[in-house]
Amino acid sequence: AGTVVAVLPEGRVRLVRQYRHAAGTVLLELPAGTLDRLADGSIEDPAVAGPRELCEETGYVAQTWRRLGGFWTAPGFAREHMTLYLGTDLTADPNHAGPDPDERLLVEALTLPELLARVENDEIHDAKTLIGIFWVDALVRSGELKLP
Repeated sequence: AGTVVAVLPEGRVRLVRQYRHAAGTVLLELPAGTLDRLADGSIEDPAVAGPRELCEETGYVAQTWRRLGGFWTAPGFAREHMTLYLGTDLTADPNHAGPDPDERLLVEALTLPELLARVENDEIHDAKTLIGIFWVDALVRSGELKLP
């Protein structure tokens, strides 16, 4: 799978709020999705899936991409490996028709301090989102990433 920390020019991060059946609740998450199987039987590159999912779920495209790393989502029982990307220089896609018909998403945008406060207040429970928030926070603290 692929997931994206998508940062708007003013520094807010795009997220989606959606009901997750397995969790039995609505979660605030980074845009993400599984890799598609291609016509030749191969599996899609996460570097293609991340941008696709960002656009499908939020209506935005990033001009600048950086692979941050990868992780196993639940290695004790699942084979899913997720690749985390940082997408910046976001612009709205004028042709975006909205999320897939089977997805009921609310799109939000929060600053890094707002996200960290929600983590501290136990309001974000999705593992990929927690990893993405902490990773970007580490980049900001090191000076490697500048946010307005």
